[in-house]
Amino acid sequence: MTILVTGATGTVGRQVVAQLHAAGHPVRALTRDPSRADLPAGVEVVRGDLTDPASLTGVFDGVSAAHFITFGGDEQAPLRTGERLVAMAERAGVGSVTVLDGPDSGPFDALVEASSLRWTRIAPVGFMSNALWWADSIRDEGLVREPFAGNPGTVVHEADIAAVVVQALTTDKHGGQLYTVTGPEAITVFEQVAVLSAAIGRELQVVDLDAEQAEAMYRAWGFDDETVEVFLGFGTNPPEASVVPQPTVEQVTGRPARTFREWATENASAFG
Repeated sequence: MTILVTGATGTVGRQVVAQLHAAGHPVRALTRDPSRADLPAGVEVVRGDLTDPASLTGVFDGVSAAHFITFGGDEQAPLRTGERLVAMAERAGVGSVTVLDGPDSGPFDALVEASSLRWTRIAPVGFMSNALWWADSIRDEGLVREPFAGNPGTVVHEADIAAVVVQALTTDKHGGQLYTVTGPEAITVFEQVAVLSAAIGRELQVVDLDAEQAEAMYRAWGFDDETVEVFLGFGTNPPEASVVPQPTVEQVTGRPARTFREWATENASAFG
């Protein structure tokens, strides 16, 4: 039976597709633009948009399990078509689903939990891949501008998030679970930048932004008022999971979570 991956070209979605495919599972990857998907050969790539259920005719046919994201269209907007998506999955006989929670998952989580689907929610903290936002300023100026740079964070490798998702999709051990997924260490931005400096062989500096500068930066990036407030709240009053590493990755996958040093080594070319 086929496993459906929505958000298949996203940071986590790509990893979910790749890991399922490598393990020999038939994968159907949903994307708004198949021509730009660039997914492994042998993966079935289909066009569709979670914000437009009419575009998903036949997408759930023959699907045994599905991975959902909780946003669509504008990547900061919570998905508002969850009721129809859940109904489509139920009618098609989908057995289990994973849901990748975001800062605001809207009503989707509650809809899935109230359904007949066997669900697992995956709630990652900050992604290691968010460091890619610094690539331009590192290349051009040799520095990183970031608020709350002294706060420790349990950033997690996108491949580890995907590995938890894959376990939940391919085994029956994780139904009804909410998994908070973190990296193995609490590491500050100052420490991350030092690791990146060693990985690329170039001295880097950090500009620690205050709250007012942080707000201006988030707005310049296009985030709405609600999202800006969430980000500022994380900085001034971080939740426990963002500062205390959780054992989820090792417990679910059987191996330790990857470190930021591993991520930096893998991605050094992006900063060169």
